[in-house]
Amino acid sequence: MPYSIADIFAQDTSWSIVTIPFMVTFVVFLAIYLCLKQRHRTVMMAYVVAFSLFFAWKASGVLMLLLPTSAIASWLLTENIRQSKGRERRAWLTLTIIVELAPLLYYKYTNFFIDILNDITQSNFSPLALILPVGISFYTFQTVSYSIDVYRRRFNLRATLPEYLFYITFFPLLMAGPITRAGTLIPQLRRKKEESLPDTLAYTGLWLIMLGLLKKVFIADYIAQYNDWIFDNPTGYSGFENLMGVLGYTLQIYCDFSGYSDMSMGLAALMGLRLRENFRSPYQSLNVTEFWHRWHIALSTWFRDYLYIPLGGNRCGKARTMLNNFATMLVAGLWHGASMMFVIWGAMHGAALVVHKLCKSRLDNIEDTWYSRTASWVVTFIFLCTTWVFFRADNMDAACTVFRQIGTDFNISYLVPFVRTRPIWTFLVIAGFAAHAIRQNSINKLKEKFISSHWIVKLLIMLIVAQLAVNISQDSVRPFIYAQF
Repeated sequence: MPYSIADIFAQDTSWSIVTIPFMVTFVVFLAIYLCLKQRHRTVMMAYVVAFSLFFAWKASGVLMLLLPTSAIASWLLTENIRQSKGRERRAWLTLTIIVELAPLLYYKYTNFFIDILNDITQSNFSPLALILPVGISFYTFQTVSYSIDVYRRRFNLRATLPEYLFYITFFPLLMAGPITRAGTLIPQLRRKKEESLPDTLAYTGLWLIMLGLLKKVFIADYIAQYNDWIFDNPTGYSGFENLMGVLGYTLQIYCDFSGYSDMSMGLAALMGLRLRENFRSPYQSLNVTEFWHRWHIALSTWFRDYLYIPLGGNRCGKARTMLNNFATMLVAGLWHGASMMFVIWGAMHGAALVVHKLCKSRLDNIEDTWYSRTASWVVTFIFLCTTWVFFRADNMDAACTVFRQIGTDFNISYLVPFVRTRPIWTFLVIAGFAAHAIRQNSINKLKEKFISSHWIVKLLIMLIVAQLAVNISQDSVRPFIYAQF
């Protein structure tokens, strides 16, 4: 059916950066943006903020009003931090963080605390009918990081209100991050007109958008169908099939989230803005500590800088360091959602980090050979797959059922019938993990070949990828997993 003017401005819960309506809208937006960018910076920022609020309206409806309200309140309060001194400065910081976190705590955790209160007091308080505003966890953490950086005098530029609104509402980051620091984005808005950008930046953006589409639409969305069947009804499938579902979800969540990050960076690059890398082949990690240096880098560094280090980091002795690691991962788990399953997931990663740090001196003495590295990778990968079960399962019973099926009903004879029944799923999972194992240098060389190719070649490749994405998705693109956080 044709898309009318009313449809363009109507709320649409399926709206995201991989949908056809967004892509068409973005092409029109980008053409106007490039014209404004060369003439008047303030008008350009106002235009981008307006489009970002339109994006938020499409995804969240009237709840989008919380976004500019939070941004303006954060900017005004942080100005008081900037202008104050001594104890007054610290008091303003405390008030600012409370105001910035209040909407997140209310919308995301009210019913969680009501459930806990009901369990403790045996009462029967009814949960509230709350809808989580899209992107609230991500833009809240950006406001908090800005206020703290100003307080610590690590960000000394005085952001104007238009710049700050641009930074907080920037639509490529809105739905699922990555969490971006003011020091990354705002200085780029002040780039002088005569400071030319490399021609390769736009082509890099196209490359990233293409990668994001391949990860999200080709792999994540397709294999998600089978993964959902397994986690929705693990008892209906054999242990082998449950294991395949666990492996499938391990790949799905990576391709889904890193695909969004790639497209987010790609859209920004087309606008002449650089965002920092958020994933670095995390399943190549040889231990859990390395995994958190490679997975969701924006979140892990946020927790490091604004929670782990303020708690004392590794400066207060071994016991305190272990406690800080564990506490940080508990909070990271709770950040993902108001559920005990996320708390368990965070606790498992926290415990693994503690164990790794306790054993690090002994592990460092092991000879670095192919065998030792393989063993380290196998142990780490099995642990990660295990924790993803708790991350994905609706409750503890469902998670335990998945493990019970794998442990008591596993038969390798299911392999051949499984491959025959689901050849495309099997191929995509194997291809996805194989591609993930490619060294970064090889990926960079492939990117350079794409960038240096003739513009007709680039256009043809992008058209093929876009057309295949349209054919495969058939207007049923799944919501991004991290959009719920």
